[in-house]
Amino acid sequence: MLALPRGGVPVASEVARALGLPLDVIVVRKLGVPWQPELAMGAIAGGGVRVLDEELIRSEGVSPEDVDAIAAREEQEAERREHLYRAGRPALELRNRTVILVDDGLATGSTMQAAVKCAKSLQPSAVIVAVPLASRQACVHLREAADECVCLAVPEPFGSVGEWYQDFRQTSDAEVRDLLSQPAC
Repeated sequence: MLALPRGGVPVASEVARALGLPLDVIVVRKLGVPWQPELAMGAIAGGGVRVLDEELIRSEGVSPEDVDAIAAREEQEAERREHLYRAGRPALELRNRTVILVDDGLATGSTMQAAVKCAKSLQPSAVIVAVPLASRQACVHLREAADECVCLAVPEPFGSVGEWYQDFRQTSDAEVRDLLSQPAC
């Protein structure tokens, strides 16, 4: 089981515990529009994976130089987090295994698309996306990208992931490390 940090780690921790699976992270970073950082114009993941919403980039007038600069900054942050979260532990072996990717929810789905692309490059037997909620658009895109997409709720209208949680405080790096260090049941 692979969680998208940081918010996906508490969700994935519960799922991994219930299923008795080992838990690891797949560090992805959203590429936010420069003047509206919460609006994802794409995402990056390990192995040089870059997923871009070319239509949004064009409609917002984001220059290729801005995209490259934001991607470079986010790649540095991804490397920092991967080193911090793993604390010297090797990544899980994914080759010929079923991989379950978990996040706390999907608005645009761009970070999960990058996670799927990254996971598939490691030659698993299947990639399953599992989330508690998502926008209809994100589910459609991820059903095409992954072998399976399990989404418990697709609320209409969607709005944002945070509005569907009673407590949506940001998960800290320390909390992520703590959850990842717990043994699988």
